[in-house]
Amino acid sequence: MRESAAERHDRLLALVRERGTARVSELADRLGVSPVTARRDVEALAAQGLLDRVHGQVSWPERQGAAGGRTGEGLVLGLLAPSATYYFAEVIRGAHEAAARAGARLVLRISDYRPEDDRARTEGLLTAGAEGVLVAPGWRGPEDRLAYGDWLAELPVPAVLLERSADPGSSLDSLDRVVSDHGHGVLLALRHLLGLGHGTPLLVARGDSPTALAVRTGYAEALVALDVTAPGPVIDSVPADQDPEGFERAVRTLHEAVTSGRATAALVHNDVDAIQIVQRLAELGVRVPQDLALIAYDDEVAALADTPLTAVAPPKRQVGRHATELLVERLTEAQDEEAPRRHLSLLPRLRVRASCGAPRPGRAF
Repeated sequence: MRESAAERHDRLLALVRERGTARVSELADRLGVSPVTARRDVEALAAQGLLDRVHGQVSWPERQGAAGGRTGEGLVLGLLAPSATYYFAEVIRGAHEAAARAGARLVLRISDYRPEDDRARTEGLLTAGAEGVLVAPGWRGPEDRLAYGDWLAELPVPAVLLERSADPGSSLDSLDRVVSDHGHGVLLALRHLLGLGHGTPLLVARGDSPTALAVRTGYAEALVALDVTAPGPVIDSVPADQDPEGFERAVRTLHEAVTSGRATAALVHNDVDAIQIVQRLAELGVRVPQDLALIAYDDEVAALADTPLTAVAPPKRQVGRHATELLVERLTEAQDEEAPRRHLSLLPRLRVRASCGAPRPGRAF
């Protein structure tokens, strides 16, 4: 398999870190590339602040803080995310903004939801000079966390979990983490729909990510907190492009619940699925919001639907920002063995749009 530029950069950084100083021609020879390629790699890494370059030589940068302790200036932070698009684009943006404010540099790796690659990619961040890491593992469910999680607690640098939780008492539970409180987000959605006079909303949700599973758990907890009973079981949703038949089954199940009168409201995870479900329901004669009040979960593209969708908006950018600030604090403050680790939960907001319609007359919650 052909070596990627990122992998070559990691090898180059490892060589410079080992030697302290090296000539570009030497690096080209050790890497097995042309001098032109090595020079371009060095220029790119120097532009990122990962190397110092002077007169044909490169050296590992010295980063000293001010008297009395380090500052964020010059720090290199690593970020491992399962994706750079949709939900995690905002998390990454928040982390980048916080790093820039601290004078730190953020280095990114993407796992593409392959948890078996998380450890190698995080080690690549360390090789690239990361002095602390923000990690959102590519887990899809609890089985991935069990199979590909323990290594996180063994990292030689400070680490903060992003939008991922751990089992109480596990080794990962002792790590700092910053997450969205999806249970609160679900509660906001159900309370809003009930307040409009609807019966208990149905949940239509995926089961292929930690967010989806948290929404499902939050739904069960919200039913108890609100002392209501669901009009039917959770409807399993799947991406229409990956499983057209499964998607159609989900739509038909929701259609039957609406036309039979069992449900007049639904919460759908996620935005893309919600928009496609609304479109397919319209083809089957069910209109939003006239026949079905609907709230989407994620608020990435919900506002762009033909009928703008009310949506639960997790604080994605703030998750990235607070996690980065916490990591910088860990790296710059004087070491204190008694300093407690932090589990920070940020509350989603409900953004009300047209898909819920007006309050239903004669019914109140």
